[in-house]
Amino acid sequence: MGRVPYRGPRMIRLDGATVLLQWATGGLTFLWVTTRRREVGLGYGWLLRVIYATFAVASIVVGAVFDSVPVREVFSALLVVATVAALVVSIVRRREGVAHFPAWLDAVAPCLGLVALIAAGIDAGHPVALSVARAIVGAAFLGAVSDAMLLGHWYLVQPGLSRAPLNQMVRSIGYLWPVELAVMLWPTGMVSALRGTVDDGSNGLLSWFWVACAITTIALVVVTHAALREKQYAAVMAATGLLYLAILTAFGMDLVARAILA
Repeated sequence: MGRVPYRGPRMIRLDGATVLLQWATGGLTFLWVTTRRREVGLGYGWLLRVIYATFAVASIVVGAVFDSVPVREVFSALLVVATVAALVVSIVRRREGVAHFPAWLDAVAPCLGLVALIAAGIDAGHPVALSVARAIVGAAFLGAVSDAMLLGHWYLVQPGLSRAPLNQMVRSIGYLWPVELAVMLWPTGMVSALRGTVDDGSNGLLSWFWVACAITTIALVVVTHAALREKQYAAVMAATGLLYLAILTAFGMDLVARAILA
């Protein structure tokens, strides 16, 4: 007899509001990682705060329209308020320069986002610990790869910037990759999909596409890290191009797993 595809309760949910919240929370987390170094210009913070506040607002709207989780929505709104407050302070005090910006302000929004993600994870399914872990790890993973690409572009604006902030972001992706892999493989997870006990809806093709995304992501991280060792300025632009590809594969690694296990 063949294996019967798994039809029981899922351990994860592909929820647009939660994905947008993950993106916003993770992105703001790694914005703080960068701003606390006090090296990157204030404009970089302005750009990322506007982008991720917009994602958080979109998360609230999507959640309210389709599948509201009240605690998630409340803390997402507080995340927006904290992000806008940090943006306003940064603009008002811009004459003082990045060295005098109170970087702790950028840590407030991710903390509020963490509460919202925990609420989303609890609502998503059982076991709760695995669901919450997937929400939090996915946020960090998506945020790190997105911020790395955006930071790479910032070198066009601030060409004299040390490569240390970008190297830190690339290392962060590398550190998070095995954790992201682990929480997606953990039963009931992608191991079950690869074995055929969870139906991916495409006779296994989507599951192997996920494997390709996972392998390609870490390969791109390794190559990007190697590119940044080169002394020429063009190496930063090459690394940024590689990070564009890494965003696609990293999102595939996270979202394809969610789609299969949903």
